[in-house]
Amino acid sequence: MELSPSAHVDTFCRDRLPPAEQWPELLFDLPELRYPDRLNCARVLVDDAVEQWGPDRRCLLTPTQEWTYGDLRSWSNQVAQVLTEDLGLLPGNRVLLRGPNNPWLVACWLGVLKAGGVVVTTMPLLRASEITSLHEISKPVVALCDHRFLDAVEAADTPGLVAVPYGGGGADDLAVRCAAKDGVFTAVDTAADDVALIAFTSGTTGRPKATLHFHRDVLANADTFSRHIVRPEPDDLFAGTPPLAFTFGLGGLVVFPLRVGAATLLVEQATPDQLSALVAEHKVSVLFTAPTAYRAILAAGLVERLRGLRRCVSAGEPLPAVVWEAFHQATGLRLIDGIGATEMLHVFISAADGDIRPGATGRPVPGFRATVVDKDGAPVPDGQPGLLAVKGPTGCRYLDDERQSVYVRGGWNVTGDTYIRDADGYFWYQARSDDMIVSSGYNIAGPEVEQALIAHPDVVDCAVVGAPDDGRGTIVKAYVVLREGVAADAQTVKALQDFVKQTIAPYKYPRAVEFVEGLPRNSSGKLHRAELRRWAHSGR
Repeated sequence: MELSPSAHVDTFCRDRLPPAEQWPELLFDLPELRYPDRLNCARVLVDDAVEQWGPDRRCLLTPTQEWTYGDLRSWSNQVAQVLTEDLGLLPGNRVLLRGPNNPWLVACWLGVLKAGGVVVTTMPLLRASEITSLHEISKPVVALCDHRFLDAVEAADTPGLVAVPYGGGGADDLAVRCAAKDGVFTAVDTAADDVALIAFTSGTTGRPKATLHFHRDVLANADTFSRHIVRPEPDDLFAGTPPLAFTFGLGGLVVFPLRVGAATLLVEQATPDQLSALVAEHKVSVLFTAPTAYRAILAAGLVERLRGLRRCVSAGEPLPAVVWEAFHQATGLRLIDGIGATEMLHVFISAADGDIRPGATGRPVPGFRATVVDKDGAPVPDGQPGLLAVKGPTGCRYLDDERQSVYVRGGWNVTGDTYIRDADGYFWYQARSDDMIVSSGYNIAGPEVEQALIAHPDVVDCAVVGAPDDGRGTIVKAYVVLREGVAADAQTVKALQDFVKQTIAPYKYPRAVEFVEGLPRNSSGKLHRAELRRWAHSGR
């Protein structure tokens, strides 16, 4: 595949793209996906918005402050000026970002792109050793870091990295440096297929996988999933919990609202109680969070606070049909489920409104195609489980990683999820391919058992994995968080087991049940199944 002439002086990213023959097939069938050859997505998202809506339109909110689109244009321009004029950043250089969700993180993200840099946004809770690993892979030359999270950057082994704090004051603070700039900056004329960001996959074991995404990719997810499924309106106020380091959060809290001139409420962290209170107080209309948050708000009796919402989006892990039905009954709202991947940048299968079938993930988002294949890449009949394969305007491009040939096969992105497609083209999640539990010769999908368990009124949260067993090889083991006041005893174990037997095929019931106070989850609410497997194999 022939790329456009690059604006990058530092060719690090282009030099490490996979060979063209290992790329997935890319689709640009929709007219809105036919982007010009020269494209800087930050200029489109901010400068073009100011031209269309004016500088005084509200843009980024927190519980205590508000930035307009004009403010965001000025601050992002000033960040670009500091990077290029003070720090000598060259187009193509990587810039590491580290901080919680707030307006300054967004200004830094956009400023890096305006300067022609490549953004490497990291989770604020990463430890020094993890930052060292990400630095070894992506080789950033500058780090823009919230002052509260600077220690780990300074403790990491990152030769040549210049760290600049923001938010703490002092002569070296980024905000102080920015205030000395005039805020006039012309965005670098990047190619649509210049790399804009490096995103690291979550939940990876071993060496982290870095995915490369272009400027056009950033807009493509707004012009497919957001445009056709979320259907945002200019007066919407977005909010949610996923960190901007996760592409689910980047899209839902930054790119999607900016693409239509809407605003977003940024929250550094929020419990379900706090989140629901903020939704009610600020009149949020579009919410992005994980199924666990919606379930927790339901369990706490706080759904009345969500009645002002117009759209609710759930992703990160499967949304059980029982949770969808309970939420719909309590609020009248139809939860939008979806599956995405860091490799694809955002959601590619979903459904909204009357197209939703509770329990199904949905159908391919306009602009994408999907199928179910066997291990050799051949399509399987509808109704039969197989591996999900997808293609669209975005696709997997690992940075200098031999695992590219595992994810991309025959032009398709093979996500590692086991799915069934029905006769109407709806896709039904079964499990991650490594979450299938083989017990006494039976294939049992852990998430199916979880959906049965979560329907029991005494279960607040649960997760199912395979545990070693001398007689059966592997058994289904459930880790369960009980409703307050319910006894964690053998009688409750039997009640839950019997409930599962009555809900799904009896052989799928959890032969071991362990009650826990909480499950291991990351900052976006996604379950750490690898940690659960360690629990099971250690006998916990």
